[in-house]
Amino acid sequence: MAAANPTLHPVRLRIIQALLGNEFTTAQLRERMPDIAPATLYRHIAALHEADVLEVAREKRVRGATERCYRLRTTDLLMRSGHLTQEDHQVAFSVFTGALMADFERYLAAPDTDPETDGLAYRQAAVWLDADEHAALAAEITRVVSRYADNGPGPGRTRHVIGYVDIPEANPS
Repeated sequence: MAAANPTLHPVRLRIIQALLGNEFTTAQLRERMPDIAPATLYRHIAALHEADVLEVAREKRVRGATERCYRLRTTDLLMRSGHLTQEDHQVAFSVFTGALMADFERYLAAPDTDPETDGLAYRQAAVWLDADEHAALAAEITRVVSRYADNGPGPGRTRHVIGYVDIPEANPS
C-alpha cells in the first residue's frame, strides 16, 4: 500500500497537513514538527516530492546550498492513486484518524489552550440522502471550505484544519 499511495504514512500526512494552504522550507517544517528527527523529516519530504505530492514553489541560494520552499501539488491526496481496495481504505482511514488524534493530542498538550475560545469542534450527524442529494452536499461542503481556503495569516486569524469524513451506512433500512 505504501508504494501505491505515498501519502499513507503518519509523518507524511503531518507534512501534508502542515502544507495545506502554505508554502514552507524544510527548516520551517522542522520548526513546526520538532518531535520528528530531521533525517526522518527530510526522507519523507523527499518521498512526497518524488511522488509528485509536493512541488518546489521556489528556490534560493543560502550559504552555498539551495533552499527549497515546498507546497502541495494537489488537495485530493488520499484518493489520488485511483480506486483503492477495501484493505487500502482501511489503511488510509487508520492513518487519517491516527493523524487526527495526534493533532488533537498536540493541541491539548499546548500551553494555554482553551477549546471553547479557540473554536475546537467535532460533530457527527446522520442524514438520509439519495445519490443526487449526496453529490450536492459534498459539492456544498467543498464550496464553503474553498471560500476560506485562500485566506492567509493575519491579525486575529488562527489556522484551522478542517477534516471531513462521509461514511455511508452499510445496510440502510
